[in-house]
Amino acid sequence: MTLHLLQPDGWAAPRGFSNGVVATGRQLYVAGQIGWDAQQRLIPGGLVPQVRQALENIVTVLATGGARPEHLVRLTWYLTDRAAYLAAAKEIGTVYREVIGRHYPAMTAVEVSALMEAEAVVEIEATAVIP
Repeated sequence: MTLHLLQPDGWAAPRGFSNGVVATGRQLYVAGQIGWDAQQRLIPGGLVPQVRQALENIVTVLATGGARPEHLVRLTWYLTDRAAYLAAAKEIGTVYREVIGRHYPAMTAVEVSALMEAEAVVEIEATAVIP
């Protein structure tokens, strides 16, 4: 796979994401993953444990399609509480690096009023490009 991270001249370097990614290869789209296990039981403990599980779910789907975390080119995060996300940013960063590694694709985070699963507080969808 060819992967090129985009950093426009004169822009401050982003922290924890890339401004853009150019990639060639097979595309893999991962549906929004929430913090539940393989039996669809929501992980207790709030935002950080649910982020970990959602990311682990993404890695599992990637592996099923023959991809690895470094093949991710885009993540979109849907969060029900912006303030909680900002307050836990350091912990979320740690969890992210433990599950995904130090690979930072293009990312967007959006606060939403609710998710389809009532107790879910985060949903993450992903796009990967496989060599």
